[in-house]
Amino acid sequence: MKNSTKLFRQAKKYIPGGVNSPVRAFSSVGKTPFFIKEAKGQYLTDEDNNKYIDFIGSWGAQILGHSDKRIIKEVTRVIHSGITYGAPCKNEVMLAKEITKIYPSIEKVRMVNSGTEATMSAIRLARGFTKKDRVIKFNGCYHGHGDSFLIKAGSGASTFGTPNSLGVTKANAKDTISLPYNDIKQVQKAIKSKNIACIIIEPIAGNMNFIRANKVFLKKLRILCNQNNIILIFDEVMTGFRVAKGGAQSLCGVKPDLTTLGKVLGGGLPVGAFGGRKDIMDNLAPLGGVYQAGTLSGNPLAMAAGLKTLEIISKPKYFKELSKKTEYFISKINEVAQKYQADISADSQGGMFGIYFTKKEVTNYNDILNTNENNFISFFQYMLKNGIFFAPSMFEAGFISSSHTKKDIDYTVKIFEKWLKEIYLSIN
Repeated sequence: MKNSTKLFRQAKKYIPGGVNSPVRAFSSVGKTPFFIKEAKGQYLTDEDNNKYIDFIGSWGAQILGHSDKRIIKEVTRVIHSGITYGAPCKNEVMLAKEITKIYPSIEKVRMVNSGTEATMSAIRLARGFTKKDRVIKFNGCYHGHGDSFLIKAGSGASTFGTPNSLGVTKANAKDTISLPYNDIKQVQKAIKSKNIACIIIEPIAGNMNFIRANKVFLKKLRILCNQNNIILIFDEVMTGFRVAKGGAQSLCGVKPDLTTLGKVLGGGLPVGAFGGRKDIMDNLAPLGGVYQAGTLSGNPLAMAAGLKTLEIISKPKYFKELSKKTEYFISKINEVAQKYQADISADSQGGMFGIYFTKKEVTNYNDILNTNENNFISFFQYMLKNGIFFAPSMFEAGFISSSHTKKDIDYTVKIFEKWLKEIYLSIN
């Protein structure tokens, strides 16, 4: 890692912490980051020519694998017509139309440039529509780095033990209520304040590892929102087009008022979107009084990559085959863990999975906080040393792409078993 170490040393001189997103620093797992030189299919190659099987996939965005030839071809074709216009283009209309076809809950949609931008805009819209101020979110759910969301957030904030960020005002904190995930009684108590504009939730959380919201819990949320004029927002930036073509909402049978999307939607390029009921969306400028704008929103490259990606993942059996691959991986992890009586288990949906370093069933943020972090760090370091890249945080879900092969998975399971025999059993 000579070249990566040198680059990291340089990076720290010019970039805070040497990285442009906190979890990339690897500090929580006792390592320094490697710098990527090339990404193809299911593999990453670093600046020292070390090759890794990638189970992050740009945090879920690369569902087809890195540098998919079909996406490269489409982006190359479009780029000759311009990189960005700052004006409407045909493909943004086509992509919006495709989203509304796939998601029955979305009647209109607006393109943005990131998941954070999508969630920030969605809660502003909910506040503008309801004329109410307060937001309910859930402990461990991460909705980007907007001020309203950095109250008991998951992901990087938890990795560094600072779930409440400096710089978030007391007023913002006051208007955000963070409750235990999967606990409907706490929601019922909170909505008595009568000033709740919206409830935002990851229907399958991916930033406190992979945790499913209970279907009954989600259905009761829908009922409470209907009864109290509260906007229900599903944050599907991570799960949209990833756990199923129609996202987590297509699996749980609950229709949100607004949905936020990103990652897979851009085919690897920066993108975000939020959409929902027509009567709510029409409150956005220029039709209504809720302002939102973006210079690069709907840019031709991201729209083209997104359209091509949706075309590919919409093919018959795509998600059936992806799910089968992920389920095979998870079943093998569980099988080996049970063989060695390790306090480790795993779960998955579509192309998304979680590995838990605890014997307890995982249903909320506290369950992940009580994970054996030393075991996770040991696992991460051993896997990385053997050319396998998992997220450098126990609070992150993992991802499998359609590029991953049975050979990749079998090798990963083999190394996992070696770690159990050589390291885990000796420290537990």
